[in-house]
Amino acid sequence: MTSAAPELPVGARVVRTYAGRLMPDHPDEFLTGPGRLRPPVRDLAGTVDLLGVAGLLARRAELARLVEDEGVTYGVRDIDGRPPAGEPAGARAGRWRVDPLPVVIAAQEWALLEVGLAERADLLDHLLTDLTGPRRLMREGVIPPEVVLAHAGFVRAADGAAPSGGHRRLVLQACDLARDGDGGWVVLGDRTQAPSGAGYAMQNRRLISRVMPGLYRTTRLERLRTFFHTMRAALQEAAPATAEAPRVVVLTPGPSSETAFDQSFLSTLLGYPLVEGEDLSVRGGRVFQLSLGRDDVVDVVLRRVDAAYADPLELRPDSRLGVPGLVEAARLGNVALANPISAGVLENPGLLPYLPAVARRLLGTDPALPAAQTWWCGEPAARSHVLANLERLVVKPITREAGRLSSFGEHLSAAERERLRRRIEAEPYAWCGQEPVAASTAPVVTRTGLEPRRLVLRTFAVAQGGRYHLMAGGLARVAAESWQRLVTGAAGAVAKDVWVLTADDAAAAGAEPGARDVVALSLLAPLQEAAPALPPRVAENLFWLGRYAERAEDTVRLLRVVDDLADDYTARPGTAGARSLEVLLRAVTAVTDSSTPAMPGFTGRGARDRLAAPRRELVSLVVDGEREGSVAQAVRRVSWAAHAVREQLSMDTWTVLGSLDRVLAELADATLTGAASTGATSTGDTLVSAGDVPLQPALARALEGLLALAGLGAESMVRDTGWYLMDAGRRIERALQVARLLRHTVVRRRSLGVEQLVLESVLTAGESIITHRRRHAGRAEVRGVLDLLLLDRSNPRAVAYQLDRLAEDLGRLPEVDGARSPGLLRAVGARLREADLSARDRRPVTELLDALVAGLEGLAAALGAEHFVHLAAPRAFGVPAMPPADPMSNPMAGPLARGSA
Repeated sequence: MTSAAPELPVGARVVRTYAGRLMPDHPDEFLTGPGRLRPPVRDLAGTVDLLGVAGLLARRAELARLVEDEGVTYGVRDIDGRPPAGEPAGARAGRWRVDPLPVVIAAQEWALLEVGLAERADLLDHLLTDLTGPRRLMREGVIPPEVVLAHAGFVRAADGAAPSGGHRRLVLQACDLARDGDGGWVVLGDRTQAPSGAGYAMQNRRLISRVMPGLYRTTRLERLRTFFHTMRAALQEAAPATAEAPRVVVLTPGPSSETAFDQSFLSTLLGYPLVEGEDLSVRGGRVFQLSLGRDDVVDVVLRRVDAAYADPLELRPDSRLGVPGLVEAARLGNVALANPISAGVLENPGLLPYLPAVARRLLGTDPALPAAQTWWCGEPAARSHVLANLERLVVKPITREAGRLSSFGEHLSAAERERLRRRIEAEPYAWCGQEPVAASTAPVVTRTGLEPRRLVLRTFAVAQGGRYHLMAGGLARVAAESWQRLVTGAAGAVAKDVWVLTADDAAAAGAEPGARDVVALSLLAPLQEAAPALPPRVAENLFWLGRYAERAEDTVRLLRVVDDLADDYTARPGTAGARSLEVLLRAVTAVTDSSTPAMPGFTGRGARDRLAAPRRELVSLVVDGEREGSVAQAVRRVSWAAHAVREQLSMDTWTVLGSLDRVLAELADATLTGAASTGATSTGDTLVSAGDVPLQPALARALEGLLALAGLGAESMVRDTGWYLMDAGRRIERALQVARLLRHTVVRRRSLGVEQLVLESVLTAGESIITHRRRHAGRAEVRGVLDLLLLDRSNPRAVAYQLDRLAEDLGRLPEVDGARSPGLLRAVGARLREADLSARDRRPVTELLDALVAGLEGLAAALGAEHFVHLAAPRAFGVPAMPPADPMSNPMAGPLARGSA
């Protein structure tokens, strides 16, 4: 029994203004009419008017900052943060967008909806069993065979495969819902192939609980964590009966996937490793996870790779995302796929007209939850109806693929409708028409107050213990603009948290998991491994994460020193300071460009201009993401590597990376603003004017972030194989940076004043100036600098110190037959120990530094060859193989050389 809708309180200005903006003939999630609230939103409405428009905008801004800090993304990006070629830079390539106001559903309404959703998941599971097995429904004419066989989700290679362990084929199911004109929920479509969004739903809850803390604490609502407990148990239950301690993995397309955050966060919530296709192999009909030192049998694969790409051996031969032999392993019952390869056939909207008859045939009842009225054009009568009503129906392809998109007939021109008509007549089996659903609206915070936007609710179900369990609520999305009918992520939809109220105090007593509580979810089932497997891909990304983090930090330190000199001596040509600035400017360009020969510095085209405007050069080395060796490029690649191994890192990592992104973006914006105000221009993507923007504050903030990142690695990660590889990457990079800086600064003799400034600058950049002053009362000398930065095994910045730590790191890695890296490390160490730095002739120093650089680069390459071995990319017969990447031609020869550089 529901209570009467309360009237709007006197003085409720924000809500009253919203009431005047409601869309005619559309139900609303906030109001039942211009003057009455829906009962569940009474407390929310009070908070809205208490905050006012200014307070709501502040909450929205805070939410956007949290999204950025935690690295919540949606959309496809390459390694440098850009959308792929041909894609817009808008909704499909950016941050996750969340509105601060939740959608609130009453307990009684949800209880009824939950029954219908569980029944629908049960129906689809029975239907999948029939379509991939006996196919009685097609033989008996309940479903036309063409609507199934013409759908891309009907995968003949997987036909007949039985579930391995659990009794359900359909382990996971998602359903998209909207309200009709009467306010009841109707089904728009089903998501069964690789349902996405559950991780986003939990993240929305965490974010909203932080920006609306008072309302969240006082509202009795169902929690989401139980759903993930149940999902974990369901995946264990789905394992083959022969699995004693089932091993589960989450198969992802990788960090370039538009829902990569959802996949990695789901992996964290469940406590199961996130793997890519190259991390798995099939041998003897069984699936193995590749790991340094061992391979582990995999019993269950939670699949987030689309079916067509899951197995290049039996499906798309050009796929680099799948696992060759995966379908055969599933067919033999040696691995369970959640969901199975064939589950995508249930996403076919052409099945909707036949589901009532299917429900009566399989379940003996009509569906409790209606679907939008749909006509499959493969039937002549239905096709005639669709063609006669093109101007008002929604026309959908039965298979979502390039070139076939849903169309709202009312938005098409006469010529567009005629083209669509011809396509339907040419391929009637490939299309269906659907009665448009009014869709309810929900308030969205904008600069002018609350605006109504059309809403779609995605719900999630999981099969466990013989029945389907629903997430309480799900993931709500609203249109990006008030005029939009299409509500999808690709169209820029804005997400909303969904609050299902409960009258049960006990159910609402537990707090929602916060950032540090998520880890506790992994305690709900027995641990899979005492020492988790580390795939070569993950190991490689951790190694490069360490290298690029160190490269960014060392570059920032060096740029701070050179910028100080530029401030003091740019306007004082001919002085010792100006000449030392020239030395350091040449060095900083050479050090940051790893492809630069021994001492070219500023030689070549544009050298004179760069020397004449040092600030321009320094700003470019900070913010120009296209420039090799810049801080911006290093930070982007740190971010890329971190996203690829998100489940391995502390959640605080994203706050640090978010702050680094903001520092660089603010400096780039300020620089562009300064260039515009002075009428300066730019060449390509490289800044050529910096105006008078000060660098030191931005460099100080960037250094703070990079030190925080180093601290997280040192204090928040378990000392396992992955950590030792990350530390090895950091040690190699630091040693290389020190050796290169010395090579480009101290090997030439200069006048006393110039040499003093150069040596002190090198010591400052190497974080060793204070130690040197304590040890040497007089002026800096080359010998003392070399002792401190090369030979001192107690100095954390010295090359010798890095070699000692490297020896410890390599000693903790799995043994590899014929490994070269330990021998190369010993050779580098011996060369350093035997060096004679006392002679006045500096040629031996030059030779030593060149040898150190070459030896360290060789050591890095050897480590990669030993531990980062990748399976050869599968290819179809007759298709030439891509040439292997040259590890010496790319400073990040692993992840970048595989198509992302």
